Amino acid sequence: MQSNGAGQGQDQELSCLTTAQNGESSSAGGAHSNGLISSSNNGNNVSNNGASSGVPSGAPATSSAAASGSEVGATMKKKKRLSQSEEDVIRLIGQHLHGLGLNQTVDLLMQESGCRLEHPAATKFRNHVMEGEWDKAENDLNELKALMHSPNAIVRMKFLLLQQKYLEYLEDGKVLEALQVLRGELTPLKYNTDRIHVLSGYLMCSHAEDLRAKAEWEGKGTASRSKLLDKLQTYLPPSVMLPPRRLQTLLRQAVELQRDRCLYHNTKLDGSLDSVSLLIDHVCSRKQFPCYTQQILTEHCNEVWFCKFSNDGTKLATGSKDTTVIIWQVDTDTHQLKLLKTLEGHAYGVSYLAWSPDDNYLIACGPDDCSELWLWNVQSGELRTKMSQSHEDSLTSVAWNPDGKRFVTGGQRGQFYQCDLDGNLLDSWEGVRVQCLWCLSDGKTVLASDTHQRIRGYNFEDLTDRNIVQEDHPIMSFTVSKNGRLALLNVATQGVHLWDLQDRVLVRKYQGVTQGFYTIHSCFGGHNEDFIASGSEDHKVYIWHKRSELPIAELTGHTRTVNCVSWNPQVPGMMASASDDGTVRIWGPAPFVDTQDFEGINGELNVTKA
Repeated sequence: MQSNGAGQGQDQELSCLTTAQNGESSSAGGAHSNGLISSSNNGNNVSNNGASSGVPSGAPATSSAAASGSEVGATMKKKKRLSQSEEDVIRLIGQHLHGLGLNQTVDLLMQESGCRLEHPAATKFRNHVMEGEWDKAENDLNELKALMHSPNAIVRMKFLLLQQKYLEYLEDGKVLEALQVLRGELTPLKYNTDRIHVLSGYLMCSHAEDLRAKAEWEGKGTASRSKLLDKLQTYLPPSVMLPPRRLQTLLRQAVELQRDRCLYHNTKLDGSLDSVSLLIDHVCSRKQFPCYTQQILTEHCNEVWFCKFSNDGTKLATGSKDTTVIIWQVDTDTHQLKLLKTLEGHAYGVSYLAWSPDDNYLIACGPDDCSELWLWNVQSGELRTKMSQSHEDSLTSVAWNPDGKRFVTGGQRGQFYQCDLDGNLLDSWEGVRVQCLWCLSDGKTVLASDTHQRIRGYNFEDLTDRNIVQEDHPIMSFTVSKNGRLALLNVATQGVHLWDLQDRVLVRKYQGVTQGFYTIHSCFGGHNEDFIASGSEDHKVYIWHKRSELPIAELTGHTRTVNCVSWNPQVPGMMASASDDGTVRIWGPAPFVDTQDFEGINGELNVTKA
């Protein structure tokens, strides 16, 4: 865990003392023996004697309880000296209990263990900051300086203190006092002069609301001072003052780590600890994962070559050798699909589909010998553009520019065009034999895999190109993650490869899939695109966790090659697969059945354990 830039060497000396030493950390004015500000209990302040027992100070049992507590603490010391990790846990628990207002309990815990939450100087500093006693807090820094590994941080801490002091003066309307802080205290520090210029501008604020809005500041009081303390603590060793809410931070990290290691976690991450149980480890069930056939679409009458969900997840487009494109509507409640429109007339069949960024248009491409491209209006079902530059062309792939006003298309016969929505040629690149295309989010760069077993980046504005990925075998298809960082390649005879486009390195080779020289399209999917799915020539759909080379699921049901898979971008538990068997399968979580064993349900699922 991070220690905020400070070492742990002083922990033994500073954080665990004898019971008698605990008494030294008390400060006047209703402070607890653990050094933190007390709260009243039934109208009585908790005792501030050297070893507070948690009994109100007016009660007759105070001295005997304190003596008893001292004996218990001494006995514990004799029996066992606490290890460093045990001391840390006690302090973490104490800090958490204090945050809940259980101060008497904290006193007893510190007394019995012989530990303290923080150094007396830190306690004094905390109290002065929370009470707005800025001169005293500034003097406390001199005492804290000796306890720090980086004394230079004192200047930064002093700057933060004076900034709060300045803003509070301004809010109170004490402009002259604020000006004195700015000129006489902040400026001589010769630190962060840009910020000082910004602070000076707040002098022009006409009222307190205006100041709080411009400074993005909560105003004078507990909230802003607590935030200030959180910032100040980052400069102090944890042996002197614990980082704020440290136990909650550690628990949250533990929960996040368990989720990251969960192979089937496919739901939105909730940062709140209230949404999980801390009493058991986090485990997602396989039955919540899209491993089960929910629906089989049989309306195509020949091989289905491609499928793709719309960007909003409400529609699915499927393209087939039967010359049609079918648009399916996704029911957002039942997650069932029904036929919406059939787009006909693609004489060569449909081997590739691309939705426009706004989902208003759909472009369809054919196989290698197809020189035409169809641009459909999805809402009306009308053909807007049928584009063909030459009968010698091969237009087999297409990608939309993020602006939705242009697209690029090409094929293996050397065509590489940029066009508008009416099919007018805007630019062309000569001599590039295109296998697959993708437009990056910058609106300028087009990625194209070619017959030289590589992916290159092409800039149509300045006409530059560069090599990004080089494989040893033909790249049959590829897709890119939403953030543009990762590319997923289906490589002939090799399978599925994951590349980092920024660092230009091969990240992972996924095992299991059968990939020859058929064009198979894989995809990213799930929440945060943590998963990868691909079809296969062995009739299966394979799913991997992005970090694991071994498949976490092998989905059976298709009877011929699975050409394409598409994960619904808005419904993490829905996936589609298209096959040469003429069907499209919709995959989802397991239906409710009264059994503990969901493997092999209806003969549809085989799962290999990673």
